[in-house]
Amino acid sequence: MSTVSRDRTADTPPRTGAVQSDIGLLLLRLVLATSFVGHGAQKVFGAFDGSGIHGFAQGTLAGYGFRFPEVLAWITGLTELLGGLAVAVGVFTPLAATGLMAVMINTVLLKFHNGFFFQLPGGFEVDFLLAGLAAGLVLAGPGRLALDSVGVLHRVLARRWAFLVLGVVAGLAFYFLLRT
Repeated sequence: MSTVSRDRTADTPPRTGAVQSDIGLLLLRLVLATSFVGHGAQKVFGAFDGSGIHGFAQGTLAGYGFRFPEVLAWITGLTELLGGLAVAVGVFTPLAATGLMAVMINTVLLKFHNGFFFQLPGGFEVDFLLAGLAAGLVLAGPGRLALDSVGVLHRVLARRWAFLVLGVVAGLAFYFLLRT
């Protein structure tokens, strides 16, 4: 009898709570992914009335004082698009959620002066929410209803605290080092 976890063996069914947790994590992944895939598609392809890469680079990133706005537009757009897709199917989830969290740390810092709720032009509450959901997913993992749970990949991605720290450092580094 091979051991699957400390409290369950391979031939015993999972507890009801574990199944509910896996479904909850799947729901979290899909909702989070929907938001990021949509925003990434706006940036990369100009979908959903988005500005596309050039518009995002020149209209948003350059306006916030970022150096190398075209390169950062590609990094941001692809992180949101591909990271969102990876989170949706649950592949490389901690790494993908780390990238999404780093992007949202930037937006929180950019909007911080606007206030948290109901401020114009735009508080940072939604950005904060998305960063927190991504951070929670980094720590919780994707659950068993994900491609990450198959094979040895889940062992490679098990250092979740390291991913959380990486995301915070990356988000802060982009904000403080790449702005004029």
